[in-house]
Amino acid sequence: MIDRRAFLRVSALAGTALASGAALASGTPAWAGPRPADWSALGRGLGGRLVRPGDASYDAARKVFNTAFDGARPAAVAYCKTTADVAECLSFARKYGVAVTSRSGGHSYAGWSTGPGLVVDVSPMNTVGYSGGRATVGAGARLVDVYSRLGAHGVSIPAGSCPTVGVAGLTLGGGIGVVSRKYGLTCDVLESARIVTADGRVLTCSATQNPDLYWASRGGGGGNFGVATSFTFRTHATRDVTVFFLHWPWQKAAAAVRAWQAWAPYAPDAMWSNLHLNHDPSLDVQIGGLYVGGRAGCERLLADLVRRVGSDPSSRWISPSSYGHAMMIMAGCSTLTVSQCHRPGSLPGQTADGRLVRDTFSAKSHMAYAPLSATGIGALVGQVAASGRHSVLLDALGGAVGRVAPDATAYPHRRALYSVQYYAHRAGAAAWARAAHTAMRPHFGDHAYVNYIDPELTGWRRQYYGANAERLARVKAAYDPDRLFRLPQGV
Repeated sequence: MIDRRAFLRVSALAGTALASGAALASGTPAWAGPRPADWSALGRGLGGRLVRPGDASYDAARKVFNTAFDGARPAAVAYCKTTADVAECLSFARKYGVAVTSRSGGHSYAGWSTGPGLVVDVSPMNTVGYSGGRATVGAGARLVDVYSRLGAHGVSIPAGSCPTVGVAGLTLGGGIGVVSRKYGLTCDVLESARIVTADGRVLTCSATQNPDLYWASRGGGGGNFGVATSFTFRTHATRDVTVFFLHWPWQKAAAAVRAWQAWAPYAPDAMWSNLHLNHDPSLDVQIGGLYVGGRAGCERLLADLVRRVGSDPSSRWISPSSYGHAMMIMAGCSTLTVSQCHRPGSLPGQTADGRLVRDTFSAKSHMAYAPLSATGIGALVGQVAASGRHSVLLDALGGAVGRVAPDATAYPHRRALYSVQYYAHRAGAAAWARAAHTAMRPHFGDHAYVNYIDPELTGWRRQYYGANAERLARVKAAYDPDRLFRLPQGV
């Protein structure tokens, strides 16, 4: 089991080493770190707010979504209201050799939304605008707000289901979501991005402007090339959809996996589904999803799935829904308002009446490029049956995702049939996730999703990026040659 406190101590030491290295690279003496007066000057120069240790809001500002990383104590958190604020923070980091971390929603699986130095938080840049089929979205916008504000115009973008995830991290890593098979990944509808690079330049990146950085920003992962401040997306019109959840008893787990993996990646694009094998607290098999269409069409496709499983589900819930309410269902907020579907608090990205709480978890991932064999299915079911509180989550790909060439964007997993998450809660979480991942490696191979970033992964460049890793390294060298942005698994 990972000792999280030890991990944070190692991270802090790594950050100190980075600070010294950055200082030497910039010509500043390694010992010339910022004084309290320098931090105060930075705060006065921002349109947003700089939160430092000792401030009343520091304890809340330093915490990210996963409570496992509550030991992190950054030197400061800068809530940036403008692109100029971001540029000012990066200038400060270069001048004083301070480790810098960018943060949107704070959901990094490895805790890399925080660090020992300066956290550049873009949460205040959360506006969502719409005009002429295009959405302009601030990098700090939470997904629940993106869906709600675009929904008022009768449009949306393909994105994830977790309501408090920031749009920046999701987009930069690819963006698997509940309508991906119909409309593509989030990065597939990205037309341009505004990015502040390590040297303080503010660049618009698109197919015609800085096209290499635009390419890298569609699947190359957040925190690598600069700090994104806004995105322009193509939108799709919303329409009524159908949401469903089917359950089978645990003795049907193997049959459900076998049937689902032969059905879900090849279904019509309008059908997206996932399969959850849960041991939380009891054993359960759930196949849920969203169909972009009416109930009758959804029922016909589900009948084929049930036939493949070989037995009727023990329970089923199938309901037509407006698009917006379906996103709230998928977010686990079906009985809440949009405002309540946030974390409570007064900081950017939080609401006074928010009801969502943080979580403690450990997770790992695979990308499945081929169906599991009978042996592989048995191994997967056996891992979930082990004692503890954990789940394996399989999300269907194919459809629009698979019709893009693997090198057209930095996201390489276009030929994958589905993604796999090993997700475990609380005590024993890391040990179970590690064991399950190791047990399934012979069956899934070495492919992983950068948005489920894994600090223990070996050979991560090839697993996250495949054949795109070399081009990403060239983009990194061009835009951040001194490596101001230095994640432990940075490009």
